[in-house]
Amino acid sequence: MNPYVLTMLLSSLGLGTTLTFASSHWLLAWMGLEMNTLAITPLMAQHHHPRAVEATTKYFLTQATAAAMILFASTTNAWMTGEWSINDLSNPFASTMFITALALKIGLAPMHFWMPEVLQGLDLMTGLILSTWQKLAPFALIIQTAQTIDPLLLTLLGITSTLVGGWGGLNQTQLRKILAYSSIAHMGWMIIVIQYAPQLTLIALGTYIMMTSAAFLTLKTLMSTKINTLATAWPKNPILMPTTALVLLSLGGLPPLTGFMPKWLILQELTKQDMPIIATTMALAALISLYFYLRLCYAMTLTISPNMSNSPTLWRTKTTQNTLPLALFIMATLTLLPATPTIMTLIT
Repeated sequence: MNPYVLTMLLSSLGLGTTLTFASSHWLLAWMGLEMNTLAITPLMAQHHHPRAVEATTKYFLTQATAAAMILFASTTNAWMTGEWSINDLSNPFASTMFITALALKIGLAPMHFWMPEVLQGLDLMTGLILSTWQKLAPFALIIQTAQTIDPLLLTLLGITSTLVGGWGGLNQTQLRKILAYSSIAHMGWMIIVIQYAPQLTLIALGTYIMMTSAAFLTLKTLMSTKINTLATAWPKNPILMPTTALVLLSLGGLPPLTGFMPKWLILQELTKQDMPIIATTMALAALISLYFYLRLCYAMTLTISPNMSNSPTLWRTKTTQNTLPLALFIMATLTLLPATPTIMTLIT
């Protein structure tokens, strides 16, 4: 892609998210979300492959549906209350439709069906943008309106997402689909606590972005999109593979890695809110997710060559991409757990 066109599209992505962050009017927030959608669409279809075009079409139709629902919900709320302010979402019908539309935008279960299929059709860098940056603007709106949305609905969305994200990733062999179901599960953890402690949602979102960025950049360095290509990756890059396994375990939430921090704090907050059954369900759902992360670690570290892999073994060549972001994200993913008290102090 032409560098000038790429710069314009990335600038539009940043402008759309910033506009949604800074807006207090429904129409401005809607415009920011639409700028995000229109800016990422050419990036998704840039390879002109039928699978990429299919993924782009699915994404565009889904996002257009969600945008229409947001516009209808905001218009209904303005009609009933006379206010266009985001903080004045007082109509129950409008608030329910609004959270449904935003759940469709970020891929919360049961509105998650587009996410694995779309992510599977994209290259790894565009998939990284879709999994991280594209969730910021909808989450800003959810945080602003969380107190006006039915708590039972948010709890159901959170539990459903963690369970679906765990079960859906068990039978997958494509790494991008596994990361898509991982995203669905992490979204559930963020949504379930947003009504009680929005700062924990911010911590979980920041941690998720760091861990997912490390995972996508690692797969791009290894040129791996399937599990069986991971099995032959150790001879190509023996230094990166142990850290990759640790990144996956951090995504699963194992201590003493960074991914344990948000899950620990969210479970603690749920028990403070006298919700032990929900906290137990979330913890068990995290164990389901941990299984397919362990399956990836097994394929990388305990499956040695020669093996019966059907994929051709790629030659060991020097990478031409910048590895500094990968190193920074891996260090943050593995070592930030001791900084939990400092992070809590800064957020709260």
